[in-house]
Amino acid sequence: MQKNRSIIIFLTKFFVTYFVLFGVYSLYLNQTQSKGDVFSCAPITKQVARNVQTVSTLLGYDTKIEQHDKELSIKYFLNDQYTARIVEGCNSISIIILFLTFIIAFSGSLKATFFYGVFGIALIYVVNILRIVAMTVLYQKYPQYEKILHDLLFPAVIYGLVFVLWVTWVKFYSNIGKK
Repeated sequence: MQKNRSIIIFLTKFFVTYFVLFGVYSLYLNQTQSKGDVFSCAPITKQVARNVQTVSTLLGYDTKIEQHDKELSIKYFLNDQYTARIVEGCNSISIIILFLTFIIAFSGSLKATFFYGVFGIALIYVVNILRIVAMTVLYQKYPQYEKILHDLLFPAVIYGLVFVLWVTWVKFYSNIGKK
């Protein structure tokens, strides 16, 4: 019976946390994005695009970004070539929500959960920026591999990172097996 209780507590914490975080994020998107006559992405998506541009520029690439006028995306130009579009799904918030949901569901101490959450959010955000930079450079150099890069390789990078963070959390910081 104790094992069932632990599973029910985990599932309850997981789904409540996920739906609360996802609900807050959805409200944020509804309040900050606009589509219709004028398209405007959410501020977090614009910030990701600016960060991608900054890192690319630091690496010596000529870059430009601009709000797409026909959809909710930011056009990304690399060396004067429209290389990619950065959409809401590229801003890493959905992945961050999934990461946070897991560490809260497999909770540790409040202090450990807070600091690991902040560390994980920062790491996921930075790796996501570097992932988009690498993707856009590779898109331009190897356009024939765009689908494989976008659909297989680069999701594996970001989801692989989250998996490693989860395993590290459970092994070293959560309260699983410590009671």
